[in-house]
Amino acid sequence: MAKLFFRYGAMNSGKSTALMQVAYNYEERGMNILLLKPQIDTKGGDVVVSRLGVSRKVDILVEKDMDLQAAIKKYFTIMPIHCVLVDEVQFLSPEQVDQLFRLVIEDDVPVICYGLRTDFLMNGFAGSERLLLLAHSIEELKTICRCGRKAVFNGRKIDGRFVFEGEQVAIDGEVQYESLCGECYLHYRKEDREKVY
Repeated sequence: MAKLFFRYGAMNSGKSTALMQVAYNYEERGMNILLLKPQIDTKGGDVVVSRLGVSRKVDILVEKDMDLQAAIKKYFTIMPIHCVLVDEVQFLSPEQVDQLFRLVIEDDVPVICYGLRTDFLMNGFAGSERLLLLAHSIEELKTICRCGRKAVFNGRKIDGRFVFEGEQVAIDGEVQYESLCGECYLHYRKEDREKVY
């Protein structure tokens, strides 16, 4: 029986690299995968890009209201699909996660999703929250904070300073992200609140 997998981690935990390794493993065995990425993730356009320099073109660039089960099933007439891989899954809607769940159950196709659990304010992303409820398997990909502890949060930086206000999604421009442990995250948030203008 196929399963829905959610592999999450803080920024720079190797999610995209792990996704491309899974794709390679399937294809090395003569199996077909489909790679999906939400259109809202403008980094790399229609390509998944890893910090290690590995990249791969996506098969489906997911639009906001796209029916994923229907979009994926169109490929069934072209070739057998052995696995669906989704990068930046946090940007999917809960309805799209439900469509992936139905694909797994009704069409017996495994779906492996990679993404963030929380945003820079420690709030959940809609797609990730739904996956935490529906996934058959949930796995954390680990990384470390600048202090050496396990990182679990994502700090947003603008002009080299951590910021704690703004829209949930900010990808382009001067925005950078850094993975932080709980202690460092709270330290920088307190520092931000105490700054004098």
